[in-house]
Amino acid sequence: MRVMLRACMDTEVSNEAIKSGALPKLMEAMIQRHKPEAAYFGPSEGGRSCTFVFDMKDSSEMPAIAEPLFQELGARIEIHPIMNADDLRKGLAALQG
Repeated sequence: MRVMLRACMDTEVSNEAIKSGALPKLMEAMIQRHKPEAAYFGPSEGGRSCTFVFDMKDSSEMPAIAEPLFQELGARIEIHPIMNADDLRKGLAALQG
């Protein structure tokens, strides 16, 4: 299932993660492990954030996905199922018949 993960990082914790080199390593590990179709980084809610869109094969993957962000960055995380335009067309077509 295609999901969007959004993590808003604690500023103090992420400041330390930048200074120690942990933040870029964690982001690279996320990219290597989950192979996102999109990855974005920028400010949100007054702090640092990242957004990844990737395929989550099973909901049991959530702890392995979320815990590094919780533990290493003090992040607040949301994971949502999402669709691209093709998925939406397919879903709406199924309503027709």
